[in-house]
Amino acid sequence: MALKRDIYDEDHEDFRASVRQWIERSVLPNTEQYIADKALPREFWLEAGANGFLGLSIPEEYGGAGADDFRFNAVVGEELAKVNAAMPTCMGIHTDITLPYLLTLGTEEQKKRWLPGVASGELLLAIGMTEPSGGSDLAALKTNAVRDGDEWVINGSKTFITNGYSADLVITAVRTDPEKGAKGITLFGIEATKEGFSRGRKLDKVGMEESDTAELFFENVRVTDAEIVGQLNMGFIHMMQKLPQERLSCAVANVAHAKQILVETLQYTKDRKAFGQSIGNFQHNKFLLAELFTQIEVAEAYMDKCVAAHAEKELTAVEAAKAKWYSSQVQSEVLDHCVQLHGGYGFMNEYRVARAWRDARVTKIWAGSNEIMKELIGRELGL
Repeated sequence: MALKRDIYDEDHEDFRASVRQWIERSVLPNTEQYIADKALPREFWLEAGANGFLGLSIPEEYGGAGADDFRFNAVVGEELAKVNAAMPTCMGIHTDITLPYLLTLGTEEQKKRWLPGVASGELLLAIGMTEPSGGSDLAALKTNAVRDGDEWVINGSKTFITNGYSADLVITAVRTDPEKGAKGITLFGIEATKEGFSRGRKLDKVGMEESDTAELFFENVRVTDAEIVGQLNMGFIHMMQKLPQERLSCAVANVAHAKQILVETLQYTKDRKAFGQSIGNFQHNKFLLAELFTQIEVAEAYMDKCVAAHAEKELTAVEAAKAKWYSSQVQSEVLDHCVQLHGGYGFMNEYRVARAWRDARVTKIWAGSNEIMKELIGRELGL
C-alpha cells in the first residue's frame, strides 16, 4: 500500500468524483475520435465549461468559480492524465498556463471581454512563445511589433503551439523594442479573427495525436494598446513569473499518467502467462515492478509537496524546475519498462502502453527542456 496522500481534503475529493463522472460519461466514449480528428472538439470544451472545470480560478463576476486553490486544477490534470497525456496538456494550456496571464495582468476591460468565454469553453486559449528558430530561448524571439500611429503592426510566426489550430485567443510574445533584448518583449492578446492572422496545418507529431498543435503566422496583424497583456516591454519578466505554474502543471500530469499505465501494467503481468506462470512472478519482473512503484510514489510525494507549496503561493521557480525535469524523466523510465513488460504487444498502437510511451517523450522537451531545467537548478547551487 502506498502512503496516504494528505494534500487533498473532502472538497477536493468530491470535486475529483465529479471530474471522473464527466470523463466516464462524455470523454472515454470519444477518445478514438479525438485521435482521428487530431484535436479535441468544441463540444469537449463547452461541456467542460458547463461543468465548471475551465473557470476554477476565474472570479465569479466573470463567470468562474472563484476557487483560488491550485489543488483543484491539479485534480483535473490528474484525472485527465489517467485517460491519456494529451488531454491534461490541452486543458492545462487553457486553464493553468494561459489563463493566469489574463487573471493577474489583464485590464478590467480585457477581463470582461475574454474571461466569461474562457470559463464557458466558448473562447479557447493558447500561448504563443516558441518560434521555429528559438526553442527554449525565449529572449531571442523574432516575431516583432512596429508602432504605426495608435496601432502596432505584428509580423512573425510561432510553432509547436498547443491548441493552436483551434484557439480563439493567443497570448503572444512579441518583440517591441529590438534594442533591449529580453527587456524589449511584450505580450499581446491576439484574437484569431484578426486580419493577417493565420494557422498552418495540424503538425504531425510522434505522439499526443489528440492534441491539436500548429504553426501560427502573423502578417501585418494590427493591434492597439488595448491588446497588450501586462506592461509594455515587460513580457519576458511576465513569462518568467508564470512559467513555474506551467512546469508544475506538466509535472502533475507526468506522474499521474505514468502511475496509471504502471497500474495497468501490473495487472497485465498478473494476467499474462509464460513458462507456466504469470510473468509478474518472475524474480526480475517482480523486482523491477517493486522499483517502479517506489519510483512513482517518491515522485508523487514530491509533486504533492510542490502542489501544496504552490497553493500557498510559496513554490519557487527552481522547485518547479526540479518537479518538471524529474517527473518527465521518471515518467519516461517507467513507461519504457512498461512497454518492455508487455513484450511485443507493447509495440502495438492498439495498446495504451504504446501510445503512452510515445506521448511521454515530449515532456522532456517542452516547458523548457530538461537540460534548461538543470541549468536553472545549477545556477541556484551557485554554479
